[in-house]
Amino acid sequence: MMMMGIKFMDDVPFKDVYIHALVRDSSGQKMSKSKGNVIDPLIMMDKYGTDAFRFTLAAFAAQGRDIRFSEDRVEGYRHFVNKLWNASRFILLNAEDTSLPEKIDLQKMDIGSRWILSRLSFTAGEIDQSLADYRFNDAANSIYQFIWHELCDWYIEMVKPVLYDEAADRLPLRQCLLYILEKTLRLLHPFMPYVTEEIWQIMPHSGVSIVTAEYPKNLIRETGAEEHMSIIIEAVTAIRTIRGELNLSPSLELKAYIKT
Repeated sequence: MMMMGIKFMDDVPFKDVYIHALVRDSSGQKMSKSKGNVIDPLIMMDKYGTDAFRFTLAAFAAQGRDIRFSEDRVEGYRHFVNKLWNASRFILLNAEDTSLPEKIDLQKMDIGSRWILSRLSFTAGEIDQSLADYRFNDAANSIYQFIWHELCDWYIEMVKPVLYDEAADRLPLRQCLLYILEKTLRLLHPFMPYVTEEIWQIMPHSGVSIVTAEYPKNLIRETGAEEHMSIIIEAVTAIRTIRGELNLSPSLELKAYIKT
């Protein structure tokens, strides 16, 4: 390929070569038809979905290490696809008749919204650098942690009381949710092209396809909001830990006393 490129195009066809890891079975054995431990990717895609299977391989692709393929991990990332789909459905149901903002006015945002916007900016930077360094597993892990733990486990749960309160000014939160979702889909698209395109097409957007949408850049980073939220998250986590240790029902309403 190099010689053909130089011969006919007077230039080499590519500058970098990525040598991916060898995919082995769950016990570390090299896949072989004679051993009967070969995994058909078409069967995996039919069983768990192409996006989940694709994301699994990206998440496993650590440099200098062979991949021990595990079907359980594919199933786990299928749950991640479901998590994304449910979160998107929640956002779109609660942001009906809300247009996608080009920019977010931080002055109208609460501490939680400023925090998630800053975490989105940090995650985009991490993924961008990881992809530039061909560390696909690190990029996949970054977007996974952001969507599952920060967006779904924390931010969406935080905004539910406001979204359910008809007397509250819900427009800033709705705009923030749409803004975060749209940017998140763009970040995830290289790893999960099908589900991200499906969701992107049914939400407010500009352009024909997410395939040609620009990579998110110049996002807002506010470390102060992250520092404040880290205290809140630490306090909530500590309270949850105590509840768990004392076997208290999650539905039991408690008073929390915090000594600073």
